Amino acid sequence: MTVLADRPDAPSAPRVPELLLAAVAAISCPRRLEPDEEIAVGVDLGTASTVLCVVDADDRPVLTLTHPSGALRDGVVVDFIDAARVVEGLRLQAESMLGRPLTDAATAHPPGVPTSDRGTCRYVLERAGFQTVALCDEVQAAQQVLQVGDGILVDVGGGSTGVGVLRGGQLVHLDDRPGGGHHLDLILAGALGLSTAEAERLKRQEGARQLPIIRPGIERIATQIRSMTAGHGDLPVHVAGGALQVPGAAEVVSTVLGVPVHVHPHTEFITPLGITRFAP
Repeated sequence: MTVLADRPDAPSAPRVPELLLAAVAAISCPRRLEPDEEIAVGVDLGTASTVLCVVDADDRPVLTLTHPSGALRDGVVVDFIDAARVVEGLRLQAESMLGRPLTDAATAHPPGVPTSDRGTCRYVLERAGFQTVALCDEVQAAQQVLQVGDGILVDVGGGSTGVGVLRGGQLVHLDDRPGGGHHLDLILAGALGLSTAEAERLKRQEGARQLPIIRPGIERIATQIRSMTAGHGDLPVHVAGGALQVPGAAEVVSTVLGVPVHVHPHTEFITPLGITRFAP
């Protein structure tokens, strides 16, 4: 029942696949900028990794940088100093590669976190050296890229799963629950006697082989999606975030929900690219 979103009949095709491939191409290899060319910066403070994206005035990726991050848990900053250190390192690296200072940026938070935790995301970027910081939630950031008309947009990150229900392109419901890729790592680590870091590596490199072990965790994520979107079970699901890139994971979610699940390759870059749309 799974439908790949880069099919011609899927929403936003082929714009989204092109953007994501461009973001991959821009990893540590920036496109040359003119001296006065306008750019926008987005920082995704993820549980598994932090991503910094730079785009031009036409929203085309210029530079993509990533760094492993353990400073967040369930979408909430738990190690402020380490989170700021990682972001500052990415900012300095980007400035060196682009040959210009980066003073403004946007970042995102899970839609369901308290106001105080949202503010912490801004403070992380300010501590990292950004002077002006804008905030948005992760689901609305992903919607900037996916442009879902009628559907359920699901951002499955390392620590949390956020959902947005869209009717006619308008957001009518927003929710968020703990649970994501890190919880799949815990299942795999417990079953095989590994560290969570090793489990994460194994999940990324041999996901299809490990699917039978982590399937209950994926089904739990699907059950949470169904619970958060009660009354909207007729709508297809559109996936952002990197946690469901395990081969076969989308089929599991589709089976549980009974609706098509649209997935792009490189979904981990959807939300960071969307965040740039909110940059000052």
